[in-house]
Amino acid sequence: MATEMTMPPRRVTSPEKILQRLDWTVIRRLDGLLQGDYRTLFLGFGLDLADLREYQFSDDIRYIDWNVTARMQTPYIRQYVEDREVTAWFLLDLSPSVDFGTVHTLKRNMLVDFVTVLARLLTRHGNRVGAIFYSGKVEQVIPPKSGKHQVLRMLKDLTEQPHLKRAPFTDLTTLLETGLRSIRRRSLVFIISDFISAPGWDKPLGVLTQRHEVLAIRLTDPREIDIPDIGPIIFEDSETGEQLYVDTHDKKFRQRFNAAAQRREYEIDVHFRRTGVDVLSLSTEDDLVKAIVRHAIARKARKASPASFAK
Repeated sequence: MATEMTMPPRRVTSPEKILQRLDWTVIRRLDGLLQGDYRTLFLGFGLDLADLREYQFSDDIRYIDWNVTARMQTPYIRQYVEDREVTAWFLLDLSPSVDFGTVHTLKRNMLVDFVTVLARLLTRHGNRVGAIFYSGKVEQVIPPKSGKHQVLRMLKDLTEQPHLKRAPFTDLTTLLETGLRSIRRRSLVFIISDFISAPGWDKPLGVLTQRHEVLAIRLTDPREIDIPDIGPIIFEDSETGEQLYVDTHDKKFRQRFNAAAQRREYEIDVHFRRTGVDVLSLSTEDDLVKAIVRHAIARKARKASPASFAK
């Protein structure tokens, strides 16, 4: 259950000003830290199938072709060649729980900033970007195009999406299945959500991961795990509106809350490991540049040591 406490103010500004702010505060810093090597962020994206060969110990298990493996009775992997043009899709969860935040910012603000930065980086190198918006149901599908105007169009439509007070409980299966139907060509797919959802979303995620290069961006806020001792407060489920009066002075209550949150975190992590999807955790307390660079370094290390990644 996502809870409402004291919220930071929502940032309201034009798409042009958002892009200008992020260009100065994030993109220029990334230019210096990554030295233009943005493929470090998305190793394996923009690929076309070239050949099949027998699996070797150092190969990435994500490229095993299970149909061929079953027929040949020995593991085979798919080999790819780079395609110059990359098509990237942003599958965006805009359900009410993403409007949660406490001290620094809202999870939705982190979503907007991440989408803007990555879309700008990709289109700046001639690639195409598109998006699917979900908030209890699929609200909009933006076909992929290239250029700065496409980034501003996506950003405009994204910032105009309403902050819903109530919505059906989030079911990411709907968003992911829409992605499966809409994304025909092998693409780079960013799924941005807090992954607080009805069960079953891991199945379409697994299929999506087999067809595309998928990166899950997990939006979090520290207060979803640990509640501070701040006395009596009212919790409100951001999607159902259900309210609960609690006294956070009660140590046992805080412990039960933390235990329930840890169980939820564990279950989400199990789904990610089972589907083999790569995950970037993005907290409302994170510096976006540091989080992206940290992920890029870790991803590059896993690519250099695929045997450890397979464990």
